Amino acid sequence: MDYDFIIVGGGIAGVSVAARLSALGSVLLLEAEDALAHHASGRSAALFEPRYGLAPVVELSLASEAFFHGAEGVLAPRGMMIVGGADDADTLAADAKGMMLHPVSVAEAVTMVPVLNPAVLAFAAHADHAWDIDTDLLLQGFAREARGRGAVVMTGARVAAIARDGDGWRVSTARGAFAGRMVVNAAGAWADGVADMAGVRPVGLRPLRRSMARIPAPGGHDVSRWPMIFGAGETWYAKPDAGALIVSPAEEHLMTAHDAWADDMVLAEGLARYEAMVTEPVARLLASWAGLRTFAPDRVLVIGRDPVEPRFFWLAGQGGYGFQTSPAASALAADLIGGRDTGLSRGLVAALDPGRFA
Repeated sequence: MDYDFIIVGGGIAGVSVAARLSALGSVLLLEAEDALAHHASGRSAALFEPRYGLAPVVELSLASEAFFHGAEGVLAPRGMMIVGGADDADTLAADAKGMMLHPVSVAEAVTMVPVLNPAVLAFAAHADHAWDIDTDLLLQGFAREARGRGAVVMTGARVAAIARDGDGWRVSTARGAFAGRMVVNAAGAWADGVADMAGVRPVGLRPLRRSMARIPAPGGHDVSRWPMIFGAGETWYAKPDAGALIVSPAEEHLMTAHDAWADDMVLAEGLARYEAMVTEPVARLLASWAGLRTFAPDRVLVIGRDPVEPRFFWLAGQGGYGFQTSPAASALAADLIGGRDTGLSRGLVAALDPGRFA
């Protein structure tokens, strides 16, 4: 065999698991684009909020917390706030309870974010336990670790075919064919397609588009210390970014796997929901883009050996949690492949296992 592990996909899932698996054997990482993290990983709002998501996602995020706080420079304080109008009391209360935010007064909320409109804002909740993730630093740290142990990272290597080859696989790409003992499917929105190429049953992943716009700092304010702001029920969000503000309609539109772009009408509707809560209208956009957040049917990550093809390993369905779960998710994948104790609860490992879709 050319390699012990062939990883398909060069986003945060693929790069982080390459770092972990490079301690267990030879690794080839294949990325279709000309650079790593071209698709969803490169378009993420990148917040570490470990209490965001369903219970298994939260448990995996909390298992990543020690890594993040021990990685110099990867996290920066941000905080988060949920805001709502007079009709949003129940929705906001449920959001705040789920993410352990505490209520703040309208005056306190406006002090933190001066453009919030006190004539419209009726409820708000806030917490400090949310941090910006330096996604490039995290990604490059994992890539450096992988390469330091001899892993080969190959870009411009779109996979065209996967076939069984004795006890392993032969993976054909635009840059040649390679043999490997195990295929690790970290292909994001394309993961079901990768499985189909390998003759493995897809798990029903759903790529959902999310659009974003970067706008100038509202009213010329210094936004650097503002928290990330969610509309109640996650109907929109806004996050400071390099002196500007990213605003998203937080939509989830089912798409086929492709290089996504923002939908102008959806973006306009989301910006209108944001504008309804603030005093400063959006006069212009600096940029817009979109990414595909890919979920399993139960919205929980898929991590484990395929129940029929044990040499085909799933690391997919990260949804909007790819960066914040990557330390624990990649460690779990390596532990399962290496036959080691995961240090995680049996219930969590079972909740993530692809066998749940068999």
